[in-house]
Amino acid sequence: MTTAGETAGGARTSGTGDRTWLVACAAALWGTDGLLRKPLAETLPASSVVFWEHLIIVLVMLPFLPSAVRAFRRSGVRERVAMVTIGVGSSALATALFTAAFAVGDGITPLVLQKLQPLFAVLAAYLLLGERVRARYWAFALPALAGAWLLSFPDPLSVQISALQPALLAIGAAVLWAAGTVLGRVVSRSIPARDVTVLRFGLGLPAALAVLTVQGDPLAVGWENAVGLILLALIPGLISLSVYYLGLRGTPAARATLAELAFPATAAFIGVTVLGEHLVATQWIGFVVVITAITALGWHERVGRRAVLAGAPPA
Repeated sequence: MTTAGETAGGARTSGTGDRTWLVACAAALWGTDGLLRKPLAETLPASSVVFWEHLIIVLVMLPFLPSAVRAFRRSGVRERVAMVTIGVGSSALATALFTAAFAVGDGITPLVLQKLQPLFAVLAAYLLLGERVRARYWAFALPALAGAWLLSFPDPLSVQISALQPALLAIGAAVLWAAGTVLGRVVSRSIPARDVTVLRFGLGLPAALAVLTVQGDPLAVGWENAVGLILLALIPGLISLSVYYLGLRGTPAARATLAELAFPATAAFIGVTVLGEHLVATQWIGFVVVITAITALGWHERVGRRAVLAGAPPA
């Protein structure tokens, strides 16, 4: 099977609907998460924040819930299973695992292993969607991964994975997020992007409540945190996910997971310009490499004669 803008032989046609740039824009909005989450994390447990994020978004999207439920009922078994996995796994459980990795281990291990997410996504895209990676894909993937590594660590040559438990927790989160990218591509072809967003948070809300209950964290968060929670839910939450699923309708999962590396680049930019953080020379190099690799990938897919993926399903 070929992409919308590709013939059976792999040549580009003028009708390409690639939306890699939209996925990158959504990931850039995720980069604002730290600016909004940091003050909340200093006063609230992570599970309380995750629960209220989901609840606020569900309340805002409540008028669209009937339409989303109808779309869910009309979809096939594969799409329903994928949607439940996204809501429960990629939206609630993955965040809980990632947070737990920081709680039981060092602050480096989760960040290191999160960089494996694109590799898991490529494997899942091959198994679930039939996306076959051409050799030129790695000309974009390897620099992007290397840039993300440089950007994440001030001393990229002395990173150590110190314990098995946080490593397994972080790998679990990376697998669930990668699955969310691929399964989002599955459901976005038959369920409108708005309904996918509603279902993601609607299905994720009970899971977030379960995590909150199991961990014994408080449901009450105080009115002083209300504005921060609302902004967190709407900007890196609702708005970014809406743009993300719209972009996935025309972006194969293996490309989308690279475009998502715009997240650490944006986070670094906000950290330096707003939060007063400092980047060393290698981190600035990583910043430039990530932006360049993502931009080049999007440009290549729009004007190149052959896409970097073969056999991807049509948008």
